[in-house]
Amino acid sequence: MSDAKALPTVGWRELVDLPDLGLIGIPAKIDTGARTSSLHAHVLEELERDGEQFVRFAVDWDGDRHECEAIHVDIRGITSSNGETQRRYVIKTPLQIGKIRFRAEISLADRSDMKFPMLIGRSSLRRRFLVDSGHSWRQSPRVQTEKGQNR
Repeated sequence: MSDAKALPTVGWRELVDLPDLGLIGIPAKIDTGARTSSLHAHVLEELERDGEQFVRFAVDWDGDRHECEAIHVDIRGITSSNGETQRRYVIKTPLQIGKIRFRAEISLADRSDMKFPMLIGRSSLRRRFLVDSGHSWRQSPRVQTEKGQNR
């Protein structure tokens, strides 16, 4: 296994960027139990441009409302943490965790009752990262933590 490429390690929470949406430093929970990544958003409208389907949505985060647009690739039934299946828009957009940037599928969901506005699922993590569930902010050097707070 010495030929294997060393993968960067993420903690159980990280700051992530969605640069094409103008969202930088979003607190995200790393969740290997979830297949699809999810972003707290309210869908405003569907639109078509140059034959492609887009969705316009609002992300309420960090005390501000950010209006975003992205190509929507699907509307899927996704099972939430409470076991209910919800129909959600799924977008595909670049996601950056640390120095690694890649295109990810992200469902748009009401996460207002959740501590983190974003959840990073295993489809985004697979073959890109190892997960250290005992630590936080492994790819987020911007976070200043007090002693004992990086767990």
